[in-house]
Amino acid sequence: MKKQRILVVSSANIDFVQRMRRMPYSGETVCEPELGYSYVPGGKGANSAVAFARMGADCVFQCKLGRDSNAKRLISFYQREGIDTRYIKEDENSATGLASILVEDNGKNRIIVYPGANMTMTADDIEDGFTCYPDAVYLQFEIPDEAAIEATRRANEEGIPVFIDAGPARLDFPLSRLGKIEIFSPNESETRVFTGIAPTSEENALRAAIKLSSMVDAKYIVIKLGDRGSFIYDKKEYYVIPSEKVDVVDTTAAGDVFTAVMTYVYLSNKNIISAVKYATCAAALSVTKAGASSSIPTRAEVIAYAKNKVAAENGTADNADAVVKDEAEEK
Repeated sequence: MKKQRILVVSSANIDFVQRMRRMPYSGETVCEPELGYSYVPGGKGANSAVAFARMGADCVFQCKLGRDSNAKRLISFYQREGIDTRYIKEDENSATGLASILVEDNGKNRIIVYPGANMTMTADDIEDGFTCYPDAVYLQFEIPDEAAIEATRRANEEGIPVFIDAGPARLDFPLSRLGKIEIFSPNESETRVFTGIAPTSEENALRAAIKLSSMVDAKYIVIKLGDRGSFIYDKKEYYVIPSEKVDVVDTTAAGDVFTAVMTYVYLSNKNIISAVKYATCAAALSVTKAGASSSIPTRAEVIAYAKNKVAAENGTADNADAVVKDEAEEK
């Protein structure tokens, strides 16, 4: 079976991860002699690209880096992961993006992003990536608005489905200019920013999804609700998919993993319920490990976790689950 070629147009950062028992109060200094810090590959787009590659997709990554040592380190890492890096450009006047990630003992995190070269991507840069003839285009909003809008415009023009992991969110983001989208997937806080509605209940999640549907031309709205699962809306019906109960170590990159795996499975079988259930399993695996790229599961790990839990729930395992079918065919 031909691999799906997915063009990821998004961000790449070096993540400065700081682990702590709790966040310090204003004016307080906290010493953490037993916990450490690390510099690791990250960024929403890069995390998604790694997730696609580990799931077995033919992943092409388009981003902007600085012309510095961090860029060399990141490109080397992507190539080891099997990601196509030929459309990654370097900006000599900007530093590679950096994210400062503070992680508490309970796995909850706070993130500050210094985008650097990510914000130098232009609409003209987008032209190059489409020469890879992708089967799908995958976006987030850690790049300039015009670059994201141009990517959707170009994809719509060529009949290529667009998938958006809708973060970070801004109230003034021109959602109406994005064109046709297959799946639009914000998390709780992003949903609140875009709609003014906090999806804290099933009723509020439905209200928020309906409002999002009036703001973006999306076939599906999928709201990520953290440990409460996810909410799917298709303009006619809605579905609530519960989360998996696991021991949480670190939630960094869990949303990136969820949306990428959902996209990958959906492209394989066009079954949104199956796709979200697989994504839920992948995200659950992710939060049991520390870090961003280091927590992203492989295809085999997702299948092992999900085969009995998800495929049977979707009716017939043979028909509902393209991932398991592909695995069987490869063997």
